Amino acid sequence: MSAAATDHDHALVYPEEPLYSRITAGKLAMWMFLLSDGFSFSGLLLSYGILRGSSKLWGCTTEALVSKFGCIEEPALGINFTALLTFLLICSSVTMVMSHASMVEGDRKGALKWLGLTVAGGLLFLVGQCWEYWGLFGLFGPHHGLIHEGLKFGATHYATTFYCVTGFHGLHVLTGVIYLSAVWIGTAMGKTDANTLEVAGLFWHFVDLVWILVFTFIYLIPN
Repeated sequence: MSAAATDHDHALVYPEEPLYSRITAGKLAMWMFLLSDGFSFSGLLLSYGILRGSSKLWGCTTEALVSKFGCIEEPALGINFTALLTFLLICSSVTMVMSHASMVEGDRKGALKWLGLTVAGGLLFLVGQCWEYWGLFGLFGPHHGLIHEGLKFGATHYATTFYCVTGFHGLHVLTGVIYLSAVWIGTAMGKTDANTLEVAGLFWHFVDLVWILVFTFIYLIPN
């Protein structure tokens, strides 16, 4: 019975890999989740590409109205503001790396500092996205938000795909902020290690990487 228990315990130990070291169950599960989640984003972006490629008009601009295309004018997306949010999200990936590096070096206070900055970056991104949608708090002038200006969900493929893709990503950012906040609390209580931060970092880096694709496809490619 003792020998069987020993064999069972030994089977739970993952083998050492020369390049990636020894993987943990949590890290393996996170990679599997990210793979499946990647398919979700791929499906959304593929649908977006098909709809956009098959449409004679994508986004009813002033030029389309002048040419009497017969559409209701929709507001242009704020590329400069969203580029700022993109830069903020990229910076949050850097602070996530710094947090994990600090934990590896045994600097728990440094890990908390950098992880807190990562959470703050995520929160600011969400605030910026809410402002883009609804124009909350009256920040940055008389902007009232895309919804108020006529970009309404369900009205056109242009509007619907925009909210589906960016909203789905925003839900991931919100999930990441909650996840990283829980990790921050656990780290402050001394209940986490470098592997915990690494697994959380995988999710956050994935969210940041996907946003770069979303920003490129939806904001940067001209109509």
